Amino acid sequence: MSVASDFVVVSNRLPVDRTDDEAEPWRRSPGGLVTALDPVMRRNDGAWVGWPGQAGVEIEPFEFDGLRLVPVALSADDIQLYYEGFSNDTIWPLYHDVIATPTYHRTWWDAYVRVNRRFAEAASENAAEGATVWVHDYQLQLVPKMLRELRPDVTIGYFHHIPFPAYGIYAQLPWRKQVLEGLLGADVIGFQRVADAGNFARAVRRQLGYDTKAGSIAVPEGEGTRTAIARAYPISIDASVYEDLARRPDIQARAAEIRASLGSPQAILLGVDRLDYTKGIRHRLKAYGELLSDGRLSVHDVTLVQVASPSRERVQTYMQLRDEIELTVGRINGDADELGYTAIQYLHHSYPREEMVALYLAADVMLVTALRDGMNLVAKEYVASRVDGGGVLVLSEFTGAADELTQAISVNPHDIVGLKDAIMQAIDMPVKERERRMRALRRRVRENDVARWSQRFLTDLDAVRSQRS
Repeated sequence: MSVASDFVVVSNRLPVDRTDDEAEPWRRSPGGLVTALDPVMRRNDGAWVGWPGQAGVEIEPFEFDGLRLVPVALSADDIQLYYEGFSNDTIWPLYHDVIATPTYHRTWWDAYVRVNRRFAEAASENAAEGATVWVHDYQLQLVPKMLRELRPDVTIGYFHHIPFPAYGIYAQLPWRKQVLEGLLGADVIGFQRVADAGNFARAVRRQLGYDTKAGSIAVPEGEGTRTAIARAYPISIDASVYEDLARRPDIQARAAEIRASLGSPQAILLGVDRLDYTKGIRHRLKAYGELLSDGRLSVHDVTLVQVASPSRERVQTYMQLRDEIELTVGRINGDADELGYTAIQYLHHSYPREEMVALYLAADVMLVTALRDGMNLVAKEYVASRVDGGGVLVLSEFTGAADELTQAISVNPHDIVGLKDAIMQAIDMPVKERERRMRALRRRVRENDVARWSQRFLTDLDAVRSQRS
């Protein structure tokens, strides 16, 4: 029998990963979401509903580190059709401005509906009377409406972690009305950028004909209407965690060791991304390769470290992307390398947070060249880690972070000439200007951390509950 909770989080994955250690079968997943929601869940005897990460595994709800976790079982077919198919080969490319071509299959959509209903039912069974339920991200866009039909007594929030596209792009989706209606089941719908919230409101007006004004949407319900709020709540990181790590002597020593292992070049450039076509890795490599071939940079003085963590390796588009990037890295290194000097250190791995902070401290320039990104927390992690006041951030104007981190060097990654000039500007920037920019960036990241993000969202959700009462 389910234990009812006053606060329920619903996301595609549980905040834990399975291990092979019988003594400790679960470990906490990296990521800021659980950090932000942990205090709220503990105050309210909260529950977290999500997939445990393995296909075909039935697991009863369990406690982990004081959190109550409710696994949702997914079969291998569910993962192939709902997750790899509709979520990541339909919604992901569509919502990222069709950088890759979306694929539309009715069988994928049917699986998406079926799995979303399973998540909604799990949330319904574990929510107490009048509870707050917070649903997360594009894999579960239908859950808010399904949950409202099951449990009209609960207050529902939804946060969209990726971009929401302009209407002309969104309108391609064959199930566009059903997705909008699914999202409008929530009382508060959060987006990363003001532009994303505006795109959503326009889609609602064009497709459903509902009145929208200043972030409020009149949703027909019964014989009257219900007001749903749709606005921007830019997500962030737990900056203090990165600051504390960056001040540790062992991590500072590791940063010095990384620089020495790379030959102590005058400048280390760093890219840290999931291996994804939205991240602009190819554009970054092209610009850097041309700077080397033009003679504006030399492998004697500069090295690019590119961390590309594995992502969706069973999806064909991602397989092709990996091949393209690795061929490009090989070509640039083949053309530019000399004995003892390497143009690009390419690392197709994931690394623990401590190693990433050491890399951030070692790097003189952070290159974030995403073609489209909901936020890009790596940019904020780099800024938070630079407790020494050094480093330069080169940031794509197509990231959500660009709205906040205005002291970064802004770039259009499609403009290769402009990107090359931005890289040179970052490398040649005087120390005093670096420090001035980094002070402003760090102030911004500290002020708007992940705790403030969750507090803003939940305050608006509480206001909706109070008005309803």
